[in-house]
Amino acid sequence: MTKLNQILAVEKGVKADVQRKVTEAGTLIQKAPLLSGISRTYQPIDDEGEQLPPESTRVQVQAEQVLRDVTVTLTRLFDVTATKDVANCAAKADVVVDGTTLVRDVPVTYLLFLEKQLTDLYGLISRLPTLDPSETWSLDGNTDTWRTEPVRTTRTKKVPRNHVLAEATEKHPAQVQVFTEDVVVGYWTRVAFSGALPQRRVNELLARLTKLQEAVKFAREEANGTEITDQRIGAALFGYLLG
Repeated sequence: MTKLNQILAVEKGVKADVQRKVTEAGTLIQKAPLLSGISRTYQPIDDEGEQLPPESTRVQVQAEQVLRDVTVTLTRLFDVTATKDVANCAAKADVVVDGTTLVRDVPVTYLLFLEKQLTDLYGLISRLPTLDPSETWSLDGNTDTWRTEPVRTTRTKKVPRNHVLAEATEKHPAQVQVFTEDVVVGYWTRVAFSGALPQRRVNELLARLTKLQEAVKFAREEANGTEITDQRIGAALFGYLLG
């Protein structure tokens, strides 16, 4: 018996063949001279008159025949598409990961949808922001975010100081040099917060998603191996249309 994946393999070619032949037929029936014919004979008034040979042009294209030729091609397309769509209703498979069945009897069309969505999701997860590995992070239960350990730093302020180079005398004032000194005036305690994820969590998600993608692809291949019954719909439709 035919299998669904065999029908899928020929469907594209059948569609291309139909498109080409229908396009050719549409062009052909627009060429009026090919659909026209003529037969012309000449008879002089009397026997002494000039004799001329008959003229004729045959009809090269018959619209009815063009239509019948097109329906032969379309019948094949209608049958292939019907066979595929009917089979898609019955083609199902389970999605199994590590021996555990996640979902049962998933239609092949939905498995194709899942493949596309999981590919997009992989791209999103692979771009997730991760925590700065140079910091030590822990989960903050109050804010449900990641936080670093407190880091204490000093705050300084420049304070002017005097340095006496020479004491004052009766004759000379003191020689003083003014300079500034950084004096600790307080302390900063810094805690950083982040909504990013640990790299190990991203790696874990990607690993799980990869397994799920493989399971969906396997299920799709299994569903596409379903044996099908060839449908014969085109003949009934065109039998009515051309009858």
